[in-house]
Amino acid sequence: MPKLKPPVPKAYRNLEFLNSPDARAIRILAEFLEPLHRFRRYRVRDAIVFFGSARIKPRQVAQRTLREIEARAKRRSTAVVDPEKLAAAQMDFHMSRYYEEAVELARKLTTWTKTLKDPQRFLVCSGGGPGIMEAANKGASLAGGKSIGLNISLPSEENPNFYITDELNFEFHYFFMRKFWFAYLAKAYVMFPGGFGTLDELMEILTLLQTSKIKKKATVILYGKEYWERIINFNAMLKHRVISLEDLNLFTCKDTPDDAYNYLVKELRKNYSYETEVI
Repeated sequence: MPKLKPPVPKAYRNLEFLNSPDARAIRILAEFLEPLHRFRRYRVRDAIVFFGSARIKPRQVAQRTLREIEARAKRRSTAVVDPEKLAAAQMDFHMSRYYEEAVELARKLTTWTKTLKDPQRFLVCSGGGPGIMEAANKGASLAGGKSIGLNISLPSEENPNFYITDELNFEFHYFFMRKFWFAYLAKAYVMFPGGFGTLDELMEILTLLQTSKIKKKATVILYGKEYWERIINFNAMLKHRVISLEDLNLFTCKDTPDDAYNYLVKELRKNYSYETEVI
């Protein structure tokens, strides 16, 4: 009787194939279907998405670094302080207010959502990393609520932050699939100061709203007027006729957690009042 060969792995268990260029479409589909499966399982319907820099530090961390550099500056006989390092530490301390204010805003919003008939509505969602993303998840955690983290695998980024709810912690390979879920889930966006990634996310969301590719009502806040007016000159864009006056209505600027919170709650109640009656 002839010997039989051992069984070979089925295609969906063949890791060499699944990690090959030929299986790219399967991997892309998996980054759509697996999050969809989990969101349905845990009854997540929508979110308030926080965007912002991964580099913004908690105030305590930034303050400690600045004090150490300033202390060395006073001991000039034993150490020479690099003026660039001092300037960087001062800016980090200045920007750290946004970390603390993101924590507070996320905490207030999560406290509010817990009063709704369905406390799974309007969960705080971030990109899952450090900086403003961590601050958003931390604020939700401090309020005793759940929050979402849509992390992306990058060589320069660390693991997902500590505060994400375990069952709502996601890791993406493809930026465009991660951005799809941000756009799909959000009923509101809060854009804190950030770099290339935040600008990319902001412009994509504004473009989708401008072109009505996002058909739902979505509130957009640019948090930190001082920062955004220096980074993007919307009035110059209007003057050069590359945007329209009504495009400026796609977003508003806010400067404090209280102002942002009050505006978001008002807009969410107005746009989704039939689903958000409080207990």
